[in-house]
Amino acid sequence: MNPELVGADGVARCAWGNSAPDYAAYHDEEWGVPLRGDVELFERLSLEAFQSGLSWLTILRKREGFRRAFAGFVPDRVAAFTDDDVARLLADASIVRNRAKILATIANARAVAELDVPLGELLWSFAPEPGARPRPSTMSDVPATTPESVAMAKALKKRGFAFVGPTTCYAMMQATGMVDDHVLGCFRAV
Repeated sequence: MNPELVGADGVARCAWGNSAPDYAAYHDEEWGVPLRGDVELFERLSLEAFQSGLSWLTILRKREGFRRAFAGFVPDRVAAFTDDDVARLLADASIVRNRAKILATIANARAVAELDVPLGELLWSFAPEPGARPRPSTMSDVPATTPESVAMAKALKKRGFAFVGPTTCYAMMQATGMVDDHVLGCFRAV
C-alpha cells in the first residue's frame, strides 16, 4: 500500500480525498459511483460548471444551498426561472453568486427541455468502455480532458449548453462514474 494515500483515519484513498473530512466523505461515498437520472446529472453538470475556477470543496460545502436555490435542480423548474429569480440568486450567500454561471444554469435547464433524448442518455453515450484505459497510478496520471469529454462538450454546446467545456465535462464524468479515476492503491480502485 502506498503510504502517501493513507489518510489520518488509516484509509488508503486518492490523495485529494485525504485533504479535508468533507473530501474524504465525498470520495468514499460518491465520487466515481455511477449516477443516473436526469435531475441528478443536471445537478452534477451544474455544480461542475459553478466549480470552474474554484475549489470543489467550496461547491461541496454549498451544495445544499445550491439545491434549495435551484429548485432541487429539476430542469423544468429551473428553466422557468425569471429575472426575479436571477436577482434572488445573486443575493443568496448560500451559493456562488456568479451571474454568468447562474445564467448558464438557467440556459442549460432550457436546453435540457429541448433535447431529443433524455439528458442521462445523452451524457452516458460519451462514457468510454470500462477498462478502456489503464488505471492511473497517481493523480498526475489523471487527464484533465479526454477525447470523450471533448466530444461531450461539443455536443452539449451544439445543443445550447454553456459553461460545459471539456474539463468541466471530464470532471462530471469522473464524479458520476462514467470513468473511474481512482488511483492504484485507493480502496475504491477495483
